[in-house]
Amino acid sequence: MARLGRYFVADQPLHVIQRGNNRQAIFFDDGDYVRYRDWLAEAATEYGCAIHAYVLMTNHVHLLVTPAKKDSLPRLMQSLGRRYVRFVNRAWGRTGTLWEGRYRAAPIDSEAHFIACCRYIELNPVRAGMVRQPRAYPWSSYRAHALGKPDALLSDHPLLRSLGRGAAARQEAYRALFREALGETFLAELRAATNGGWALGGQQFQRAIAKAAKRRAAPLPKGRPAKARDQRQLNLL
Repeated sequence: MARLGRYFVADQPLHVIQRGNNRQAIFFDDGDYVRYRDWLAEAATEYGCAIHAYVLMTNHVHLLVTPAKKDSLPRLMQSLGRRYVRFVNRAWGRTGTLWEGRYRAAPIDSEAHFIACCRYIELNPVRAGMVRQPRAYPWSSYRAHALGKPDALLSDHPLLRSLGRGAAARQEAYRALFREALGETFLAELRAATNGGWALGGQQFQRAIAKAAKRRAAPLPKGRPAKARDQRQLNLL
């Protein structure tokens, strides 16, 4: 089956994952994390991407990003990826690829899932057993959102600003969101959407993304005859 192209939808938040080749490490000491985060901030400014949430794990990266233009995200990922690989190969005496092929991206229905996606991203170190609380992990956006720590990489989103009238109120409301676990249904849907390259949201949202991106935004129903599947694809565009 031919691989569908990535999404190139402007002004639409996307959950992005990029993994190390064969799930191997992409960061080897604290300096690597600092350089990657600094270079990500530079590339985001240069190519017009607003980074709302992030986590830098040992062997992969999660971002919640809104690109200003259709080519903003691919240009950012290409520029940052090449720059960082050159640095790592030189600094650590390695050769060859660092990344596991293509990054993965899923458009997110902001009203329904934006805050939950932030929580999913920032809870990665907790789910991985690296820390007990997200505040203990230094390479994520949690400390900025929940504790007010300055982070030049981040751009506020209206949904984050709507949590409270002032910074202290927003941070308190944000921390309160982490007292409850994310639902298993949401976790499964987000992972399936990101790994499959589908839009995360209801049918109306998926139809809008399919029309804007000129490609399917949801998997085909299982067992549907080929002719019906083809007609359904046309109806989505």
